[in-house]
Formats: sequence, C-alpha cells, structure tokens
Amino acid sequence: QVELVESGGDEVQGGGSLRLSCAASRGTLNQYHVGWFRQAPGKEHEIVATITRNVESSYYSVPANGRFTISRDNAKNTVILQMNSLRPEDTGVYKCAADMNYSGVKWSEYDFWGQGTQVTVSS
Repeated sequence: QVELVESGGDEVQGGGSLRLSCAASRGTLNQYHVGWFRQAPGKEHEIVATITRNVESSYYSVPANGRFTISRDNAKNTVILQMNSLRPEDTGVYKCAADMNYSGVKWSEYDFWGQGTQVTVSS
C-alpha cells in the first residue's frame, strides 16, 4: 500500500513554471505506475501525464505535451511534474495517482491517490 502527498502548487502568472511533487509517505513509489491528473472546478479529472514503473515510459496529454515533464526521483521516493509555460487553462487541483497494474488515463482505475495541490495561473 502507498500513501501519496502532493506539494508544490501555487499561484503564478501565465508563462511561469511550477514543480509539483508526488511523494510517497508510505510505500515505495517506483513500484507503481503513477499518473498526474488535474480537476478544474465543476469538471472531471483530466489526465496530464503518466509514467510507468517498468521501462519508465511516459505519456502526456495534448495540452501538457511539450510543456510538462514527468519524472521520478527515486532517492526521494517521489514523482515530479515539471510544468513550464503555464497558461490560465492549466488552473486546477493537481493530483497524483498510483497503481501496481494500471497505467492508463482513467482516474477511477487507479487504486491510490493524494488529496491534491492547487495550481492557479493568472493572466
């Protein structure tokens, strides 16, 4: 079992950058597929990026592709989401999710998730 805690969210201006961290306070995160999702007010969870536990292949949603980078920092038992060139439409609560077997884009399929960290991008 793994417990996840997100951090790094903040309010930034458009064009700025943020580095989000998904830390496992319990369990070993490199044993899990990890996905980053975001949820805007009144909307469903939207996939941002995923990273697998085996070959560490990554996936990016169309809005994230080219601007965001997902990576692992195994020494710190974390998965990082580096977010550059932020836009107002990136605003939302960013959550990480982990699963031993699932590495797709559906939020509901992941077994574990954190409470989220707020990202607000102003104009």
